[in-house]
Amino acid sequence: MRTRHPGRWRIFLVAALTVAPVTACGTEPEAGGRPVAAGTKPPAHSEADEKAAREAALAAYSGYLKASRAASQRSDPRHPELVKFLADPLLTRVRLAIRDAKEHGAVRTGTLVSDPTVISVSLDTVPATVDIQDCLDSSRYRLVYSKTKRVVPGSGGGRHLATATAARYPDGRWLINAGVGHEDQPC
Repeated sequence: MRTRHPGRWRIFLVAALTVAPVTACGTEPEAGGRPVAAGTKPPAHSEADEKAAREAALAAYSGYLKASRAASQRSDPRHPELVKFLADPLLTRVRLAIRDAKEHGAVRTGTLVSDPTVISVSLDTVPATVDIQDCLDSSRYRLVYSKTKRVVPGSGGGRHLATATAARYPDGRWLINAGVGHEDQPC
């Protein structure tokens, strides 16, 4: 019988699924390629451009949370919706967390409540970025063993601050490529 060590991988899984960053090597071009290369001059922008960037980044963030919940509930690290909203390094981190939970016989159930706001828009940078701050409530979003539906010890949630960065890729899509879950900072 396999011994379970939820403390070791639970921290990794919870952090990754609540917007945690990592430097990772993704080999898949499916996430939209790389951000616009440094050294290229960004175009001038208007208030309408900034508003559009805010809306697109928030839509990408919302899509990311929805896609990662769906992938986690199905234990599917290759869930097709992930690449619509995530880019590396965060895409690889989320996939690894889902795969790790699956290998330990665990899945996510319940509801993750999000209340994001844009804290900065940088359209003059290459790539253009939007920083998002969120108060995530994971008190009803549980990590459970798939066979018994029992809660994985130490995987209880709560309300905490999270931040994420969306970057505009050459194809025009805004993708979430970085983030941090600040579980020590309640909101």
